[in-house]
Amino acid sequence: MGGGFCKTRFIVALIGLVSDSHGEWLRTREAMKLLRLKKCDRILHMGDIETHEVLDELAGLDVSLVFGNCDYVSSLEDYALSLGIDVQHPAGLCEVDGIRIGFLHGHDESQFHRFIDDEAVTVVVHGHTHEKRDETINKTRCLNPGALHRAPVYTVAVLNTEDNTVTFYELD
Repeated sequence: MGGGFCKTRFIVALIGLVSDSHGEWLRTREAMKLLRLKKCDRILHMGDIETHEVLDELAGLDVSLVFGNCDYVSSLEDYALSLGIDVQHPAGLCEVDGIRIGFLHGHDESQFHRFIDDEAVTVVVHGHTHEKRDETINKTRCLNPGALHRAPVYTVAVLNTEDNTVTFYELD
């Protein structure tokens, strides 16, 4: 793809999807507990993190993230890296069980369309809209796990790469 993408290759079956924490570290903690309970091997966070406290909740987990339009990247990136979190800002690309997943926050529509237009990208995961999404555009599956803040229902999602299913989970 180019443009500063880190390409990570790993083989797992369950990918936890989270977005739009907006500083809600307690809700992020609950989301991480739920994703660990569901046995997620890897977690992707699609941005709008906003605080160090949210990053603290991701520390020690196998997490890759991008930042969103509400994030002050300069103050968050160094801290995330110091915690061992994989930062792939402004967009990431990884391969899981032969499925190429592009992930981004979603406010940069041109990047979203570059992923959609790349026939090698099977799934695009984004946040930003605070709305759950599971649809196909052309041949690319587009997912949004929902949001942990400013949403009528707080949700995360799990992508099962073995059977290509997505399950959404509500948080209190």
